[in-house]
Amino acid sequence: MTQRSQRVLGIDYGTRRIGIALSDPLSIIARSITTIPNDAEALTKLNQFVKEYEVRLIVVGMPYTLKGDKGEKAKEVESFVEKLRRAVTVDVVTLDERFTSTIARQTVRMMGSTRKQRRQKGKVDAMASALILQSFLDKRK
Repeated sequence: MTQRSQRVLGIDYGTRRIGIALSDPLSIIARSITTIPNDAEALTKLNQFVKEYEVRLIVVGMPYTLKGDKGEKAKEVESFVEKLRRAVTVDVVTLDERFTSTIARQTVRMMGSTRKQRRQKGKVDAMASALILQSFLDKRK
């Protein structure tokens, strides 16, 4: 008997790059997998991830302000989410991502990364996507 995959894809949306994380098949643990350029091919690439990994749900980090409002960046993410919903065949939800990038930078630093590695923004974006996804997975338990 094969168990149906319950993989969830996590996204940290950025103007230049999109951080991508993926859960294990049982939706328990998140791991960062890559970043992709935020360009005309981004939605196509995300759809490929959905098919390749048999993703059942996508979680996109929503950058609320400290007061819990939606600022300009959140409006940009909302627009992306609407396009993503039209591009994929799975549900897309959002999750409050306040402080995720800060925590990701601190985590990369604590992992003993060199200064040069810490300047590679893609590493932080990928880590942020994993933190967003893990937060979502933990809340579902």
